[in-house]
Formats: sequence, structure tokens, C-alpha cells
Amino acid sequence: MDWPHKDLLSVDQLTSPEILELFQLAQNFEEINSRLVKKTPTLKGKSVLLLFAEPSTRTKTSFDIAAKRLSADTFSLATKGSSLEKGEDLKDTGLTLQAMQPDAIVIRHSQSGAADFLARQLHCSIINAGDGWHAHPTQALLDGFTLYKLWEGFRDRTLLLVGDIAHSRVARSDIELFTKLGVSVRLCAPRTLLPRHVADWPVSVYTDLDEACRGVDAIQCLRLQLERQQSGLLPSLREYATRFGLRKKHMELTRPGAKVLHPGPMNRGIEIDSHLADDTDSLILDQVSSGIAIRMTLLYLFLTSTSQRRE
Repeated sequence: MDWPHKDLLSVDQLTSPEILELFQLAQNFEEINSRLVKKTPTLKGKSVLLLFAEPSTRTKTSFDIAAKRLSADTFSLATKGSSLEKGEDLKDTGLTLQAMQPDAIVIRHSQSGAADFLARQLHCSIINAGDGWHAHPTQALLDGFTLYKLWEGFRDRTLLLVGDIAHSRVARSDIELFTKLGVSVRLCAPRTLLPRHVADWPVSVYTDLDEACRGVDAIQCLRLQLERQQSGLLPSLREYATRFGLRKKHMELTRPGAKVLHPGPMNRGIEIDSHLADDTDSLILDQVSSGIAIRMTLLYLFLTSTSQRRE
């Protein structure tokens, strides 16, 4: 696969054929993850720096595992205990890290545009692991890959995103990816948790969860960012759970075989019924497994590509 990209900043930069080719390649890496010895020398001698200025369990750990299963060396840097905590500018931190000659930097940051900023400053590949409310491209890719393995195609499929849309970088990236692949995307949330300009997005918007669930093929629940609840955006968590918490009765309105997803971490009993999260229709743990395969694929493509062309 001829990979023309220096960095991965958002799903928007990828074409539909590139996404589908990436999914096909990820199936090969998924096979490695099922072996007794989960190791290949593909990236031996390469180094990946994990710069996480926000907390993370799934994304950071899966990138670390993905790199190590390809025999790359990984190094982790968090805000706490680093010069970022002392107030060092992101540019200076990036240039310092570049002087250590990493082949790629995986960055998560609270500021939208942080990954793009570093990509314009540094020569090595930058992979966006989530920046503010802007984008989370690898999450969208693993969500797409999870459904790619089940669906014969994306055309004529309908995906519902339910929850805190306004503050969700996952929602923005999922919308970009799935609409690009021909999926009809629906959003369902309280009006206070919908983005201001959502009418301009290529989606259908609902505020009634029953109506939103009718005839969909998959439902992605999004984390209710509880820190926002203190800002008066919701009357109460109990009311939110009653009106927008996904339960078994909602799945009865979907198409046969519909699946449930959640990028995590979950607020059980608020965003999703605990039994439903653990049900056979749940793909939540499959998303975690898919994340390792997708991130192995991305690291392989970026660390073996001869292209250093900036986007």
C-alpha cells in the first residue's frame, strides 16, 4: 500500500479507498494478535514516543502494545512530571523531543489543533490520539473496522450516535468517517448537548431516543462528560439516564442484528444499561481489540513509508 501521508491529524484527510485498504491491512495485523507469540520484527529499530497530556487507558495502552508487538521501542511522556507541568511551551517540548530522533509521536492534548501545530513544527510523523473537542481519528478508524468485520458493506447502513455530541471529538471523527463510507448517521442528544451548528452537518438529528433507534444497524453511545453536568447543561443525571440512557427496549426498535458500541470509559447506568453493555450484541470489547490492530496498521504505514510530504 502506497501511503502518501506524513501525519494523521483527522479522518478528513483520508480517502474512502485509503480507509478500506487500511481495514484490509488491519485484518492481517489482527491475525498476529491471535497468535501464541504476539510479536513480529516489522518495526525493529524504530521508536514511538507517546505524548499524553490528558489521561488515557485504552488509547495509550493500545498504542504502546501495538508498537511493541511490531518490535518498535516506546517511550511515554505525560504532563505530570514533565516540563509541560512547569509551563513549557508545546513547541519547545516538541522540538526537544524531535532532537531525540523519534520516528513518530503519538499525541493527546486538551487543546484542539495541538496535533496539527506539532505536525507543522516537526519532521517526524505525528499521530493525533485526541485533541480537545476537535478529532480522534484512530478511534473512528477502530469503530469503522469493528463494523467492517461484521457488515458486508457500509452502503445502506445507518449508525446512531447518542450522548454528549457537543463535547465529543469521537462524534466528530465518527461522522467524518462513516459518512465518507456511505453510512447514514443519526445523532440523538438533549438540545443542550448538541453543537451550535449541527444543522449544517451531514446528519439527521433527534431528541427522542425511541425515534432515533428505529431501523438503525448500530448504536454508538458516547461518554457523558460529567464535568459538563455541573455547568447547568442537564437538569440531572437521573433525567438524562431516563431519557437518553440506552436500554434493551431501544434495541427492540433497531434492525435485526443491530450492535452496540461505546468508546469508553462508560458511565454504566447513565449512558447505557449495564446488562446491555455486557450483552452478546455489544461490541465494546471488540472495539478494544480492533484498536490494537488499527494502531499496528497505522504505525506500520507511517514508520515504513518513504513519504515525508506534509499534508
